[in-house]
Amino acid sequence: MPRLWSGLNDRSKAAGFSALFDGFTEDRIEGDGAMLFVRHGGKRDGPGVVLLHGYPQTSAMWHGVAPLLAEDYHVICPDLRGYGRSDKPASDPSHAPYSKRAMAADICAVMRRLGHVRFLIGAHDRGARVAHRLGMDTPECVEAMTLLDIAPTREMYANTSDTFARAYWHWFFLIQPAPMPEDLILSDPETFWRRKCTIQTKGETPFSPEAEAEYLTYFQGNAIHATCEDYRAAATIDITHDNADENAKLTMPLQVFWGSKGIIGKAFDPLALWRLRAERVEGQALETTHYMAEERPEEIASLMRAQFKKYWP
Repeated sequence: MPRLWSGLNDRSKAAGFSALFDGFTEDRIEGDGAMLFVRHGGKRDGPGVVLLHGYPQTSAMWHGVAPLLAEDYHVICPDLRGYGRSDKPASDPSHAPYSKRAMAADICAVMRRLGHVRFLIGAHDRGARVAHRLGMDTPECVEAMTLLDIAPTREMYANTSDTFARAYWHWFFLIQPAPMPEDLILSDPETFWRRKCTIQTKGETPFSPEAEAEYLTYFQGNAIHATCEDYRAAATIDITHDNADENAKLTMPLQVFWGSKGIIGKAFDPLALWRLRAERVEGQALETTHYMAEERPEEIASLMRAQFKKYWP
């Protein structure tokens, strides 16, 4: 059974974070080498939907989407390893503990412990990269997935342009050897967080005060090193894993959306790149910036539900 993380659960309630997910349970659940903080709720006997967040955020980013999906599904929102209130394992020179393979194994383990051997995925940003690897490594676990505002990691690095590098400068900053980026971020984590996120939202603020407070509360200390390791893994061991796939593709139905006000569709052809990596892909641009689930939660929930019901009525 999941184990309740009572100490930080009390802290989160005091900070108002739990109010973001009214009716959801907060647990600490064993992954595959890391204990994850997990919010889950909805139809306990319904199909499982796991929602995976991006950088530099937590599961709080799903506060507008999760309650809508909870009407039909058992919705599970973990903090990825290295993020929020989840464990931050020690890394190594290969960055393997923060590979998307390791992160994906955590998610499969959590879903099994909650009774879901096969499930649906909605994922954004770094979480969508975890979802991609999960679908490659354990396709038998995934019925269908919706990914938000990414193209495949390997292809994005291979097709990097001046346009992309200027907009996604943090990709190239965070992969620098430790402790350079860590030291610079730790000197003022809030300023770094706000500048990174504001650039991607064109100066807008799509984050609720409660969610933003959670992001900033847990973007501190060991989380800074852990999340840098996530990016270092993406530029190294994750690409090694992608290359080892050779011509293999995701076999489950995949729908992808990207923000028309963001950079993904300007710097890449997302559908073309995903069709190199998946057998069945559909998708389009939506009128958002990068933080799609927080800008248009009702639309994102509706699009996810439409896909999920098509393959798991």
